[in-house]
Amino acid sequence: MDKFTLRLDKAKKAIDEADYIIIGAGAGLSTAAGIDYTGERFEKYFKDFIEEYGFTDMYSSGFYPFESQEEKWAYWARHVFANRYDVGKTSVYQKLLKLVEDKEYFVLTTNVEHQFWINGFDDERIFATQGDYGLLQCEKACHDRLYPNKEQVFEWVEKTENFRIPSDLVPKCPVCGENMDLNLRKDSYFVEDAKWHEMNKNYYDFLDNIDGKFVFLEIGVGFNTPGIIRYPFEQMTYSNSEATLIRLNLDYPQAIPENKDKTISFDEDVEEILDYWLSRI
Repeated sequence: MDKFTLRLDKAKKAIDEADYIIIGAGAGLSTAAGIDYTGERFEKYFKDFIEEYGFTDMYSSGFYPFESQEEKWAYWARHVFANRYDVGKTSVYQKLLKLVEDKEYFVLTTNVEHQFWINGFDDERIFATQGDYGLLQCEKACHDRLYPNKEQVFEWVEKTENFRIPSDLVPKCPVCGENMDLNLRKDSYFVEDAKWHEMNKNYYDFLDNIDGKFVFLEIGVGFNTPGIIRYPFEQMTYSNSEATLIRLNLDYPQAIPENKDKTISFDEDVEEILDYWLSRI
């Protein structure tokens, strides 16, 4: 039996024996699911923007200093449409749900594409710490309400001309009258609404009530915001004799030395790993 299969079987045994599964999901999970911000997919949605602005990928283009709100929302409408509304269910997320659906699980994610909800994970078991493409907020956070944006996004995409939306469609805060923004954590104005605080509490209540063996199943979490998932998972693995960390990461699979005997690392394809585990159910 090769080393890869040995690791797969060891990880599957840990999952089978766990009473609780805590999923930590970063950008690498969505990339594995086909929500790629570069290459052919980027060109499919943004060929005209690439030619006009010289954009190279969807991540870096999100930081472009657009000169007007009309330009800003023309870009972001396309971005949100591509990554939030035009994706639908994905096989990787579906397989991940099948793996954990009969367990006591909780999801902590920095992803903002809404894929856990779209694919049927329990709403009360998902804490998306960094926001959601499908929500708007006041740009200056004058109040803590969030607003669904689906109808606006579709209208913006439809009515974009010359890389601008019509001026009368630029979203304005219903409270202060200033500009709106997407609910993404990128500055000190990120709105944490009542639902955010509820799920933050649910997550820590889940951790506090663990009584038995548990697995941290970390997928695609790098070093962009390691203080949210990666470092806490390592610390909690180190501090708990009943914990196992399973790390799936193409670029950074390694365990810290202190957890080398409690971490099972993979730099192989995420869907291939999930397929193997599901074939052993």
